[in-house]
Amino acid sequence: MKIVVDRARCTGLGICESFAPEVFEVDDNGDLVLSAETVPEGLESEVERAVTGCPTEALRLQP
Repeated sequence: MKIVVDRARCTGLGICESFAPEVFEVDDNGDLVLSAETVPEGLESEVERAVTGCPTEALRLQP
């Protein structure tokens, strides 16, 4: 599955990073950086939690 970020909605709170730090990182400028564009094998549940936990609904998964 592909990870899609709506950069206009992302505020850089870092909740996604707390759920899946291997995939999401908020840099020093407050911008979200993805370490992978697709969900890495074995991290599906962490990434799904990050997507559903995003308070601004800036993240979604695409088949």
